[in-house]
Amino acid sequence: MTAPSLLGVFAHPDDESLMAGGTLARHASAGGHTAVVTATWSADSPRAAELTEALSVLGAGPPRMLGHADSRVPHSAPGRPRWCDVPLDVAVGELVAHLRDFRPEIVVTHDAYGNLTGHEDHVHTHRVTALAVHAAGLERLYPDAGAPWQPSALYLATHPHAAARAWGAHLAPVGKAVLTVPDERVTTSVDVIPWLDRKIQAILAHRTEVARGAAPGLIAALPTAERQRLLGTEWYTRHDLTPTAPARTGLLS
Repeated sequence: MTAPSLLGVFAHPDDESLMAGGTLARHASAGGHTAVVTATWSADSPRAAELTEALSVLGAGPPRMLGHADSRVPHSAPGRPRWCDVPLDVAVGELVAHLRDFRPEIVVTHDAYGNLTGHEDHVHTHRVTALAVHAAGLERLYPDAGAPWQPSALYLATHPHAAARAWGAHLAPVGKAVLTVPDERVTTSVDVIPWLDRKIQAILAHRTEVARGAAPGLIAALPTAERQRLLGTEWYTRHDLTPTAPARTGLLS
């Protein structure tokens, strides 16, 4: 059975590999059409080249880059606004164009916290994606962005409270917060051990981040067993985007 088409939407190059690398590789291996939209960094930057390599490893096709500036790295896209400063309507419209072009059945993005560290670009990407997946299916919204297309589900990449202890031990020394959700908020747990080698290879392809000691750098320094413990499962909260029951009248229930 062919996997459903999947579009990841993430803030920075390396987020796709860290948050959903195993899932992307798993879908691609099962024949699912798979791609990633990245909100920040210009297409001619070294990090874009690293992203290209990582997506090739994961089987996720060429990068789809919106080309805005990382909120903390202005030189990431010279002359372009910070991602968080892009007018909401403009940002949603840009993403709607990719959704209608790629026509994914499933969309994956950051959770409402912006994942473990709560980076503001992650949070903004979550908000833009949540709006865009609904707008993409409505023909009178963004009529110049292509024919309407409604994805069937939005998956928010997240971490349950149960994972906090493992990750917290690694993030605390570098002063990072650990933002997790109640275990019952997790609707889907994906075992990505069979694809872990590809996920690790994709993470380490982001050599700029390895060198500066960001999350890929932390992972590069871990022994194999610890990598498997931290990265062998990917968690999501699913939100259905298409009707699953007949229309009803009266009070909501």
